[in-house]
Amino acid sequence: MNDEDERVDEAEGLGLVRAFLSLPPDKRAEVIAFVEELARAHGRPEKGTEASPT
Repeated sequence: MNDEDERVDEAEGLGLVRAFLSLPPDKRAEVIAFVEELARAHGRPEKGTEASPT
C-alpha cells in the first residue's frame, strides 16, 4: 500500500466516523448492534473472552 492509498483509506475512515457521529443515539445503537452481529458471525470472540494466538 502506498502513501496515497493510505490517505484515501484514512479519508474514507474519517468520513465514516463523521457519518456515525452525526446519527441520532438510537440509530448509533442500531449500527453498533449490527457491527457486533457481523463480528460474531465472522468468529470474533465474545466480549470478555480471550482470542487464541494464531
